[in-house]
Amino acid sequence: MTTRRAFTQSLLGSAALSAFGLPLAAMAQGSMDMAKILVGFPPGGTTDTLSRRVADKLRGGYAGNVIIENKPGAGGQIAISALKAAPADGSVLLLTPSSMLSVYPFTYAKLPYTLDDLAPVSVGCFFSHGFGVGPAVPESVKTVKDFLAWAKANPDKANYGSPAAGSIPHLTAALLNKLTKSNLSHVPYRGSAPGIQDLLGGQISAMCSPVGDYLQHVKSGKLRLLATSGPQRSPFTPDVPTFKEQGIDIAVREWYGFFLPAKATLEARRRAAAYLQPALNSKDLIDSMAQVGMEVQSSTPDQLAAWMKADAEQWRGFVKEIGFRADS
Repeated sequence: MTTRRAFTQSLLGSAALSAFGLPLAAMAQGSMDMAKILVGFPPGGTTDTLSRRVADKLRGGYAGNVIIENKPGAGGQIAISALKAAPADGSVLLLTPSSMLSVYPFTYAKLPYTLDDLAPVSVGCFFSHGFGVGPAVPESVKTVKDFLAWAKANPDKANYGSPAAGSIPHLTAALLNKLTKSNLSHVPYRGSAPGIQDLLGGQISAMCSPVGDYLQHVKSGKLRLLATSGPQRSPFTPDVPTFKEQGIDIAVREWYGFFLPAKATLEARRRAAAYLQPALNSKDLIDSMAQVGMEVQSSTPDQLAAWMKADAEQWRGFVKEIGFRADS
């Protein structure tokens, strides 16, 4: 089944390149000496993991060396801002979660970037978020409703962490708070990794974060995943029910996308897409990222632009319902 999937994705990738006017000859152009992928979060999280594995695929072909530059802070805004000042030759790419593009325009009165500052190249993956608990929560808590009842009885421990204030994991849990009329306090982190560490240590009670952040800890029994956010169960945690299955009207997935600065030349965009498509469609990359809960997928630049627009419309309504403002 995996082989068939990889073969199908390879065909789709080739078709996508042709649709964008990207003959394989685009890959034959001379390799630049150095390229880098900007990531707006610290090492150790899922964004960082995907970026490093894609960099391995691009190294030696797209550029002689491809490095990752972690620029954490401001919920991913710093990395996006850095892309604006990047050269137009394709030597600097950005890998970012969709939060910064489909949510932030509705939660911040002013941003240091606009969507017009970025040139879409390809989606990188899709994934669901998980709502998990750690040792601060008793073993008797098995479901989201169990947790909410426990949190109500223990208001001093009624909290949850997220990778960043205003991120999709944060707003997913905030929507849970709103829909269930709960009173959970939010604890924002600079990325998933430090939040998961505090969850493991019992400093926070719960965490909303990409499913992949939990997998090794759920397997070891150190953390318990109570729900996932997608419209269907995550293929990586088939025994964990969705929010919807538990009677809570939440169904969201997130994606990561690769971008160049808007001023990048058409040739630079074509070349980046020509290398990213086969990298993302490679079987070993798909299989390795499945280990951290990511469904790797590539797209054309136009498809990524369309997903950005559709997500923005969805989150415009959610943000209004939640009433969240990042800069208030």
